[in-house]
Amino acid sequence: MALLPTRSQFKGPAPREAKDTDNVDEAFYYFKDNVFFKNYRIKNEADRTLMYITLYISECIKKLQKCNSKSQGEKEMYTLGITNFSIPGETGFPLNAIYTKPANKQEDEVMPVYLQQLRQESGLRLCEKFFDPQNDELSKWCTYFVKRQFLNRRVSGPGQ
Repeated sequence: MALLPTRSQFKGPAPREAKDTDNVDEAFYYFKDNVFFKNYRIKNEADRTLMYITLYISECIKKLQKCNSKSQGEKEMYTLGITNFSIPGETGFPLNAIYTKPANKQEDEVMPVYLQQLRQESGLRLCEKFFDPQNDELSKWCTYFVKRQFLNRRVSGPGQ
């Protein structure tokens, strides 16, 4: 998985991005198309990062569907972002066949912090995009994708 620059307000190992768009924005941009894929051709390590963010967005949408306001959604996204989760190579990680486990101790320490940073930033931006600022309601577009699963996978395990 590539450690890509990110415009994040959360602490983490991702280099700061100065451009207007970053890897999280790219995941949102391609989400509508990618969520329909049953197969995905990986061209480089950045694709693996995009895949993870796409899977995580799917999980977030499921949680946001139950939220009544943006503030409640932000709380849910924060909780989901910091909740224990599996990293590549660990039992329970949904795409172990595609990802390699961390190669050394340094990668093993950086990977969970980087994924947590991506999760927190993605969740926060999702709330910004999907809650109408005028009536504080969740977009109907968002609820359309609740039943869709990218590559027929979920970031969290069954029943979570």
